[in-house]
Amino acid sequence: MIFVTGGSGLVGSFLLIALVGQGQPVRALYRQQIPALPVADAIEWVQGDIRDALLLRQALDGVTHVFHCAGLVSYAPQDEEELLRVNVEGMAALVDACLERPGIRLGVVSSVAALGGGASTTEEAAGPLVLDEQAKWDLGAAHNQYATSKYLGELEVWRGISEGLQAVMVNPSVILGPANWEQSSTRLFRYAYQEHRFYTPSRINVVDVRDVVDALLRLTLDTTISGERYVLNAGSMPLHDLLAQAACYFRKRPPTVAVPEWAAEIIWRLEYARSLLTGARPLITRDTARAGRKPIEYRTEKIKRELGREFRPLSETIQWCCQELLRKVGE
Repeated sequence: MIFVTGGSGLVGSFLLIALVGQGQPVRALYRQQIPALPVADAIEWVQGDIRDALLLRQALDGVTHVFHCAGLVSYAPQDEEELLRVNVEGMAALVDACLERPGIRLGVVSSVAALGGGASTTEEAAGPLVLDEQAKWDLGAAHNQYATSKYLGELEVWRGISEGLQAVMVNPSVILGPANWEQSSTRLFRYAYQEHRFYTPSRINVVDVRDVVDALLRLTLDTTISGERYVLNAGSMPLHDLLAQAACYFRKRPPTVAVPEWAAEIIWRLEYARSLLTGARPLITRDTARAGRKPIEYRTEKIKRELGREFRPLSETIQWCCQELLRKVGE
């Protein structure tokens, strides 16, 4: 039996489809509503919270492999405590439950955010920042709360490994896939579809959800590797190019107006004030306004050596996402 958390998310949903396609018996955790997946009837669903220790111990009965895909991605100030509850406390509860079941293998979806890369409080290095699996978390750097929660979550995995848990982690960049318009990175495609005019002159590192699922499956099911993490990134591109390519496939008008840095700084401050006054979530935050200004290069030689394959080209991923999203819109 295989246990999966985060089945309603982008990675989790594609992972469940792949596992059922392999004929694997699957049990999955959900919080409020069972995801509308084509394989939903083939899955044993368990309702509950990732922090519920008793529930997790019961859910792992008869389980040999666990895939932890649940996690919160947010840069809104209102979610700072929830990020710690889900990404750190939830990870700790799952690690503890796995440690009570000797022989379980754990595959974790982390993030490149856990590698660090925040702006140094001492000096800013010239040129692109180069990061790989050996990157050290800089305690003197300015990290956003999401990155901090992913780093602390990884510390819980390392704790489990030190206590005998067999675990491996993948650290993907921004994951692209045809999912809910309202969730995760798929909102980028919705932005292009809605013909918004503005974009920020920044770069974005991305990877195909199918590559993430493939790496996670192979590392967790087909190897005995433990105590390792692997960066997953197909490459980087200007945000404008991603939006323009998506708009082209959608037959929509691409964004044409670049928002300068000074304007973005004003906008996020106004949005922050509005959120304090109204309680609404800000449309843009300090972290999203500044994301991608300094280029980051993520090295992926380790996973390429391990799996012996390359990532899908970014153009192929964007085209696939747009085609699938258009098909869903037409349904």
